Amino acid sequence: MTPIEQPPTSPTEISDTCWKSPARSPINNIKQQLEHRAKTQQPMKEFCLVRADLAEINLVNKNSKQGYKLTNSDLYHANLENSHLFMLDLSGSSLMKTNFTNANLHYVNFENCNLLGIKLKGAKIEHANWGTTISQEEQARVSTNRNVQIDLYQQAEEIYRNLRQTSEKQGLFEFAGRFFQKEMTMRRKQLPKFSHKRIISKLVDIFCGYGERPLKVIIFSLFIITLFATLYFFAGLSFMGESLSFDSQLSAWENIKIFFSALYFSVVTFTTLGYGDLVPLGFTRALAALEAFMGSFTLALFVVVFVKKMTR
Repeated sequence: MTPIEQPPTSPTEISDTCWKSPARSPINNIKQQLEHRAKTQQPMKEFCLVRADLAEINLVNKNSKQGYKLTNSDLYHANLENSHLFMLDLSGSSLMKTNFTNANLHYVNFENCNLLGIKLKGAKIEHANWGTTISQEEQARVSTNRNVQIDLYQQAEEIYRNLRQTSEKQGLFEFAGRFFQKEMTMRRKQLPKFSHKRIISKLVDIFCGYGERPLKVIIFSLFIITLFATLYFFAGLSFMGESLSFDSQLSAWENIKIFFSALYFSVVTFTTLGYGDLVPLGFTRALAALEAFMGSFTLALFVVVFVKKMTR
């Protein structure tokens, strides 16, 4: 059998092989040893720091525009309470149940990390980089086993909820809104694919981003107005007894003016103003009624979403 490498006491003697070994003996003064290793400026990859007591550790790369790298490492249940980790790169690491209570996490890179059960009470997270997706979300996306997918989406929902709650407590409402959207998306993906609850949830996401994206409501409104204007343009409207609709015998400019008239009618119908100068004909009456209903609903939705964002 190959003997297990034992960690020496001198901070200059510990090899990366020893740092990576989960079967090594406990390292004396592990916090000081890791700080010394970081100062060599060499990337720290796949280090095993399971349950390591690293409270108040300082891994700030002073006088440098780049932080230290501690990537693809295992920090399961590690204690980093009151630690200083400014700009530290933790990408790809397992941070399951890691304790970051009151830690300085400004500009820390958490991309592709396992954040399940992470403790962030009092931690400074304002400029942390959480990436576009977390590891569980990405794993669920590529998994072909539905039961595994559901379990991973449940974990992802829990993680995003934790991040949202932490952000809300610190007044970081832009972060909180983003994490809330992701939380609701993970919850939706646990539902059966063609269930009515999942379809409704998806529509809410499309229309307003679960109440976090007023811009989506505006884009949807413009789409509806333009769509109905096109329908009115071809179906026809009445102005002072004269029919207005697309006519191939008219010049391009005349047809453009008719389209803008239809666009005007669509706007006043969508906003339920109804000046009465243009009147729908035949089938367009049903279209106008439908657009008016959708317009009143969409405008109310916009008010709710906008007020929610502005009153935070």
